[in-house]
Amino acid sequence: MNPLLSFSRLVDWINDKVGKLTFALVFASVFISAGNAVVRKVFDYSSNAWLEIQWYLFAGVFLLGAGYTFLHNEHVRIDVISSRMSKRAQIWIDILGILFFLLPFCFMAVWLSLPVVTNAIASGEMSSNAGGLLRWPVYVLLPIGFSLLALQGLSEMIKRIAFLMGIASDPTLRKGEKTAEEELAEFMREKTARELAEAGKQA
Repeated sequence: MNPLLSFSRLVDWINDKVGKLTFALVFASVFISAGNAVVRKVFDYSSNAWLEIQWYLFAGVFLLGAGYTFLHNEHVRIDVISSRMSKRAQIWIDILGILFFLLPFCFMAVWLSLPVVTNAIASGEMSSNAGGLLRWPVYVLLPIGFSLLALQGLSEMIKRIAFLMGIASDPTLRKGEKTAEEELAEFMREKTARELAEAGKQA
């Protein structure tokens, strides 16, 4: 099991680094979007290339960040039933979901996208819009993104099996990280405390 856990740690490291790179893509997308809006309003000028690069960057954030999101357990979950089950039952649900749904879906996405990518590269496919961009750079994000997600699925499955075997900690526990809901709740508590303190001083 140790070699598999080493593989899992390697995958986690890769997706963590790739995920953090997508932060730059978010910044670039916002910067370009704001720049496009300003140029369009001030100079009455627009470029399809600059519009399309926003879509490319968004695709990069979504696809390259999927494995990172899974690593940090930030993906959307509907735990209406499983949240009432024991921890071992929840872990088994995760394992079966990864094995029978996530991995086959990722495999099919990669398998079906590869011919599209190779054809686009070979033909030099361009956008149909005037002044548009090459298509293959955004197409290639599909197999890369789903491969990273599949690898993270394997990593998460290994960690969950190790947990069931009693040789690893619970992989679903957050390691000192706060969810968006927890951060919002903390912000609201601090804001309420400040407002009460100010009201007390005025009284």
